[in-house]
Amino acid sequence: MASISPCLTSRILLRKSQFRIKHLTPCLQYVKHPQSDSGNHCELSTAPTNVPPIKVEDKPTSKAITISRAMKAYMEQTKAHDQMMKAQVSDYELGKRHLANIMGKDPDNFTQTDVERAIEYLLPSGIFDKKARPLLKDPYEIFPKKKVAQFSLDGRPYHWLYFTTLPNYYNILYDIAWKIENLKLEEDELYRKKETISNTLNLAGSDWITFQQLKDKLVENIRETDYQHFIKVMERLISHPLSYKEEAYIMQYRVMHKSESSVIQKPQIEQDEDGRYFACAEGTRKDAWAHVKLYKPGTGKVIINDKDLAYFENFLYRESILNPLTALDLIGQVDIVAETKYGGPAGQAGAIRYGIAKALCAFINAEEIEKLRLSGMLTRDPREKERKKPGQEKARKKFTWKKR
Repeated sequence: MASISPCLTSRILLRKSQFRIKHLTPCLQYVKHPQSDSGNHCELSTAPTNVPPIKVEDKPTSKAITISRAMKAYMEQTKAHDQMMKAQVSDYELGKRHLANIMGKDPDNFTQTDVERAIEYLLPSGIFDKKARPLLKDPYEIFPKKKVAQFSLDGRPYHWLYFTTLPNYYNILYDIAWKIENLKLEEDELYRKKETISNTLNLAGSDWITFQQLKDKLVENIRETDYQHFIKVMERLISHPLSYKEEAYIMQYRVMHKSESSVIQKPQIEQDEDGRYFACAEGTRKDAWAHVKLYKPGTGKVIINDKDLAYFENFLYRESILNPLTALDLIGQVDIVAETKYGGPAGQAGAIRYGIAKALCAFINAEEIEKLRLSGMLTRDPREKERKKPGQEKARKKFTWKKR
């Protein structure tokens, strides 16, 4: 083992002592020894005498000043925005009460629908663009939502994904990813126990929220590609066999379809002089028009322009008229009195069938109405005869072209 020379050792110690003296000199002070007779005897002391304690001043740095100014500006903008919204709301309430008084309605029960009707009546406008027409709506529906402060007074962001510029959006993706992982773990546990998965997630009758609805929900300016990526990730979550456990979370981003059977207006049930209940409805098809009066209960009589079903010579037309009754198994249980004009036999038969289906809605329940709707009997047939074109023999047929 090689030994270190005394000369090298002394050099190392000297350098260490020089380093200590250099860095400790500001903290050392020469003081006179109290027991020494001569005034020349002094020794070093590390404890400073008659030195006031150092006060740490809370002087904000340039970064802190910048952040506080930004926060101050934000708070001023928020305060101005709140004051503006309060003024707009007060003006809206005042205008609504004025409209209610003009229309002779109760101001406390004057709804937004009543406001729109009053404006349409008092301020009729022929402007084509709806945005240019006068309106009076709740300010919170007109002005976009404003984000709350995302950072504290010391400049620290509240959200851990703040620096992604879209914290709410990426937080959703993060939650979905972990939900998928947790479902995978649960699935593995079920396979170990050899248990079967019986439940399924039923999303029939609903659809994903639109791009604009997602932007409004997140209060962030996401792009169309971000929306498509969000849909793909959610579809991946739905495809998992255990996705039914996250149904509450998934349905936050889906919108239920309105049942069209509930939107259909049912005709009113009336009573004639003989005490029979009936409902009236009108039907159209091509150029034909029909007025149908349907009695229930009945004996199965069908009268069309003071004639029976023999009014239509073609058997297919007779069958098409009775299709709504056949679908609900009501043959022989209702009476029909129809009046039709204009058009040909095909158009008149379609108009009567449409009128019968609409009149039946007054006597049947929601399930039977949905059955008629799905069969297409509650939808007007928009098909019409295509007009003849000039230079052609018919609407589509061309004249025979001969070269010679």
